[in-house]
Amino acid sequence: MYDEDDPVYRRVRALALALPDAGVKVSHGRPAFFTTTVFAYYGGSLKQGGEWVEHARCVLVLLDPGERASLVEEDRCFVPGYLGASGWLGVDLPARPSADAWAEVGELLEASYRLTAGVRRVRRLEEEQARSA
Repeated sequence: MYDEDDPVYRRVRALALALPDAGVKVSHGRPAFFTTTVFAYYGGSLKQGGEWVEHARCVLVLLDPGERASLVEEDRCFVPGYLGASGWLGVDLPARPSADAWAEVGELLEASYRLTAGVRRVRRLEEEQARSA
């Protein structure tokens, strides 16, 4: 369901694994980035007109309701099957994302991580960010 050599996947993977204690495993055929719980997936699907539509080059993230509401209406965003009801959002990625697109992917991964990683990991992330600033 994904290509390990896809440069977009490789960049998403690098961004996700740069977060404290993040790991990756394959779940239901797709890469899932996690600490104690999953904070992002690469690839997803959406049911449209009774058919499942694959979004192979996308990132699925968990967002707070305000953040999700501000993005869900954009053409590149979708509410993924199964996970959408729990606050997840899919964001399609172009074959060659711009620097701005990568910055946004990093922000989305971090936002999802902050909702799932726990207080100690978030504090560690903030300490690492303060040191690098």
